[in-house]
Amino acid sequence: MRPIAILQHESTQGPGVLRDHLDENGIPYRLISPASDGKAPVDASKFGGIVVLGSDHCVNETLPWIEDERTLLQDAIRRDVPVLGHCFGAQMLARAMGAKVSRNICPNIGWSQIWITPHAQQLMGLPRQATIFNWHYDTFEIPVGAVRTMYGSHCLNKGFSRGRHWAFQGHLEVTEESIRNWCAAGRAELLRAHGPAVQGETQILKELHDRIEALHVIADQTYRAWTCQLDRPAFVALGSASSYARTTIIRSAGLR
Repeated sequence: MRPIAILQHESTQGPGVLRDHLDENGIPYRLISPASDGKAPVDASKFGGIVVLGSDHCVNETLPWIEDERTLLQDAIRRDVPVLGHCFGAQMLARAMGAKVSRNICPNIGWSQIWITPHAQQLMGLPRQATIFNWHYDTFEIPVGAVRTMYGSHCLNKGFSRGRHWAFQGHLEVTEESIRNWCAAGRAELLRAHGPAVQGETQILKELHDRIEALHVIADQTYRAWTCQLDRPAFVALGSASSYARTTIIRSAGLR
């Protein structure tokens, strides 16, 4: 099976529980650091899926590695290599599909309730409402041919899907440790940020264990549904009159 490319841009924004899910299910992956490397792969055929994580950068910046990522995602869309975008990654996927990414009406930092559309409830096996973690200033339009999957009070478009490509304007992957580290690294930013959807460090860390436990239920269900779409090799036993030989046939099959 081709590995999943995980594009990580910040040390505080790693794959978290997504990596745990991949490890537990024996799904190979490759961690890539476009922001520090200054470049990203552009050929999606090398990967079984592509995951794009968050970033402190804006997708509209004209940086070489951002342009590389856009090229990679456009190639993935053409080849139908499944893409999973988180926050910045969701905006990158929207931009690769030709949708506009712009400033949201207000910053969205901390925990907030989102509503999940009937389409996503069925597609991902999710409840009607959930509380997710956010840290973003921008938002995206829903791309042509995509369907909104989640929406919020202070940011309308919290998620979309188009075929096997899914985007979430938020962070399902976070852990207790990553949120504490993120708050510590972004303490000055939290003091500057203001608005109806901005929480301070104390609010973010309040009842953190319980919030993370609830979020992990949503994340586990979402990641299970997304990885079920991945292509994997299928092994078929071929028989003869005197003996059996095993051969491998690569075909599209749901990962279970």
